Amino acid sequence: MQTPINWQRFSDTIHSASQIVLTVHHRPDGDCIGSALAMQQMLLRLGKKVRIFSPHKTPPNLLFLDPEASITALEDMTTEDRQWFHSADLLFVLDTSSWAQLGEMATPFRESTAKKIVLDHHAIGEDIGAETFIDSTAEATGALVVQAVDAMNVPMTLDIARPAFVAMATDTGWFRFSNVSSATFTTAGRLLDVGVQPDALYKELFEQESLGRLRLVGRTLAKTESYMEGQFLLTWIRLEDLDAAGAIPSDSEDVVNMLLQVQGTKMAVLLSELKDKSFKVSFRSRCEADCSVLALQFGGGGHKKAAGATLLLPFEQARQAIVEAVESTLRLC
Repeated sequence: MQTPINWQRFSDTIHSASQIVLTVHHRPDGDCIGSALAMQQMLLRLGKKVRIFSPHKTPPNLLFLDPEASITALEDMTTEDRQWFHSADLLFVLDTSSWAQLGEMATPFRESTAKKIVLDHHAIGEDIGAETFIDSTAEATGALVVQAVDAMNVPMTLDIARPAFVAMATDTGWFRFSNVSSATFTTAGRLLDVGVQPDALYKELFEQESLGRLRLVGRTLAKTESYMEGQFLLTWIRLEDLDAAGAIPSDSEDVVNMLLQVQGTKMAVLLSELKDKSFKVSFRSRCEADCSVLALQFGGGGHKKAAGATLLLPFEQARQAIVEAVESTLRLC
């Protein structure tokens, strides 16, 4: 049974800190970037010193949310930045509670003696030495940030609302996924009331595609393999695909969801090769198959309908392991 977040405990923890580091998962998406930027604005209004450090650079389609470049990627951290990080008295992780998802940020996170907390909506995580504030019934971490704003009695302003709306909109597939509830639209309506413009945000997020992204999508969809008479579709992106298309890793965003558009598909999987030759696996389901349980088999996690993991295996072994696991799961549905 889901335990409600103890917002009083959260509030006390925030108020007891003075210098706060916000961090997110690797390969950051709209939810974690939007949540971090909204949370940063809330904390600034509380008089806190706050900075955001990310394992990876912000994807190009999300840069418009951070015109002042307040998010610093790990690879761009200077000596001064690292000193600021290690002098913080609170490390605050948004949208994950997994060592693997923290990527290279896991090392400085482990080394810090500061208090650590997590705000997340993923049901399955790990003990990363942090106090957790988790609600797996929430559609996005961005929705929890809105609740945090209310709990801290901070007025909702446009610079909080815009990134929070993007967080919610992207993690719900622009409000079309099954994680959407009436409360989702109530919260979204509040954000519109302070000036959020969905049409302008949609244009920034989804109508600024690069030619490289379009070429990558074409290459990836062309390789799609069908299993179990079309119930399960799988495709992949290798590093050479990115080079050939003139694309970047974040251009793969949402490609796996395109596979679910095929009639009769119950599950879809995308394998994306990373620089260290490991493979990020994205699971999607539109049946009773639980993606989070599948991902857990490979050390990952997520939600019932969408989850991920990372495999340190050669491509053929990784693909075969995923095919066997998904087919086994679908046979039980």
